[in-house]
Amino acid sequence: MAIFNDERLAAEIFKIEADKIRRGWYSDKYFSNNVILLEALAKEGYTFAGNSDIKDVDCSMVQVGDVEVEMQFFTRRRPWSLVAGVDEALAIIKMCTGYFDEEGKFVNTYDTLEVEAVQDGTFVEYDGDPLSVQPVIRIRGRYRDFANLETVILGVIAEPTRIATNVYNTLVASRSKDILFFPARFAHYKMQALHGYAYSLAIQAYNQKYSKKNSRFVSTDEQGTWWGGEGGGTIAHATICCFLGDTVETMMQYSRIFDKIVSRLVLVDFHNDCVGETKAVMTKMFAAYLAYYKKGQFDEAEKYKLYGVRPDTSKNMRDKSIVPTGNKQQDMGVSPRLVWNLREAIDSVYHEWGLNEEETAIAKEWCEQIKICVTGGFNAKKIREFEEMDVPVDIYGVGSSLLENSDETNNDFTADIVRVKINSQWCNLSKIGRSVCENPNLEKIQ
Repeated sequence: MAIFNDERLAAEIFKIEADKIRRGWYSDKYFSNNVILLEALAKEGYTFAGNSDIKDVDCSMVQVGDVEVEMQFFTRRRPWSLVAGVDEALAIIKMCTGYFDEEGKFVNTYDTLEVEAVQDGTFVEYDGDPLSVQPVIRIRGRYRDFANLETVILGVIAEPTRIATNVYNTLVASRSKDILFFPARFAHYKMQALHGYAYSLAIQAYNQKYSKKNSRFVSTDEQGTWWGGEGGGTIAHATICCFLGDTVETMMQYSRIFDKIVSRLVLVDFHNDCVGETKAVMTKMFAAYLAYYKKGQFDEAEKYKLYGVRPDTSKNMRDKSIVPTGNKQQDMGVSPRLVWNLREAIDSVYHEWGLNEEETAIAKEWCEQIKICVTGGFNAKKIREFEEMDVPVDIYGVGSSLLENSDETNNDFTADIVRVKINSQWCNLSKIGRSVCENPNLEKIQ
C-alpha cells in the first residue's frame, strides 16, 4: 500500500462518480464558470490583449482559452503532515481530465498532462513560510481540461491527510500503545472506508519510523475495506441490556457462541462498578476455562480467555472503586486511579479463587495477559497525560478527536498556478505570496 509497498491503490476501489465530476457537479461554481469562459475564448480564437505581469516576453499571441499552466497542490500544517488521498486524486485526474465536444461526448486528454505526485504515506514539512511549501501533486497542461477538478482534488487529499496526521500524533502520544479507531459514529457512513485507510497509513508510518509493530484495530468492516481489515471491538452496553443487565452472563454466552478468533473484550462500567464487574466476569470465565483445560479440550478452553476489559465511565460519574477526593479530574470518568484499581484487581483476583498450586500458576498467566482498553473522551492531550503518569493502559479507544479540524489540526490544501507556458517557455506567474516550490518526493506519474 502506497509508500509502504511502492504500489498505488486501484482506481476501482474509489467508486469515482466520473461523469458528475467531469461536468463540474462537485466543483465550486467559479471553477465551472472559468471552464465556460476559456472554452468560449478558445472557440473564438481570442489572443491576449491586456497588460501581462510577465515582463520581457511577448504575450500578444497567447491563446488564453488554451493556456497551459503549472499548478501545485500543498498543505500548511506545522510542522509536518502525513499525506493520504493522493491515489484517489490521481485516479480522478486520469479519469476526468478533458472536455465535452459539440456532440456532448467526453474527450479525455489526460495523456497530454505532465503529472507528478508523492505517494500516500509520505511526510511533508512546513515551517510557516508560505513561499516554501512542499507540493504533493504538480500538474502541467491545458488548464481548462482540469480546472473543474480543483475542488474535488483538494477535498480528496485534505480529509484523509488530516486524519492520518491526527492518528499519527495520537500514536506518538500513546508511546506505542495500540489505538482502536472508533470515530465511525461521528461521521457519515460513506466516509468510513476513506477514514479507515487514513488510519491504516498512520499505523504503518508510525511502525516504519519507530520500528514498532502496532496493530490496526478498526470498529467496522467498511473502515478496513481498502486494505483488507475487518471490524472488531467489545460487547455493547446494548448487549448487556439484552441480558437484563447481567454482564457476567452476557460474556459467558458471548464466549460460548463466538469462535475463539473473536476477541473477548468486555465493557465493565454498566453498573458503575468496573472493578467488581471485572472480577465477577473473570471468576466465571476462568472457571469455564479451567474446566475445559483440565479435560484437555484446549480449543474450547480458548473460548473463555478474556482478552481485555474496557471501562467507558462517563465523565460525570465516579466509579464505585474510587475513594472521592473532591477533585473531579481525579475522581470522575475513566481516570488514572480507576485504571490502576483495575490493573491491581485483574492481577490479583485469582488469590480469591481457592486454587491449588498448579491451578494458581494457570490462573496467574490467564489473568496477567488481560489488557485494559480505555475509552471515553480520549485525545492526544489526555493520552499524553496518562502516559506521563505511566497509567497501565494497553489500548486507547479514540473517536471524534481523530477527525478533529481545529487551528492545530487543520490540513486544508491549496492549489495555485505558479507557472504559465508562453511561446514554449515556462514562465513564473502566481499571486502575491505564492511561488514555485519543490518536493524531492514528487514522482512522475506515467
